[in-house]
Amino acid sequence: MSVVDVGEGCAVLEMVVSDNHANGHGACQGSMIYSLAGSAFAFAGTSRNQLPISQHSSITYVAPARRGDRLTATAHEVSLKGCNGILDMAVTNQKSTKAGMFRGFSRTIQGQLFSEDAVV
Repeated sequence: MSVVDVGEGCAVLEMVVSDNHANGHGACQGSMIYSLAGSAFAFAGTSRNQLPISQHSSITYVAPARRGDRLTATAHEVSLKGCNGILDMAVTNQKSTKAGMFRGFSRTIQGQLFSEDAVV
């Protein structure tokens, strides 16, 4: 997995489906798609230097990803009200075919990811 971009309330991560991520039919294991979407959720959620924890998440698998596909998970914030956040992630292949749709709900706890006086 690689981080392509992180902005306030959004993130883009990519990965290539390798032999280790595919089943005997060459289709990507669902857990890898979930892991990619969940990682985008985590990066987008912490982009405001807050400490969100996942309350709930769900994924709908739309189409199979195949061995060799470059998958991109794009996360964006749908709502942020006080401590509660909702983020949506789409996982697509290089042809923009959706492999999965993910929705995550977060709750921010006290604290910051980085201190104000951290060296950048």
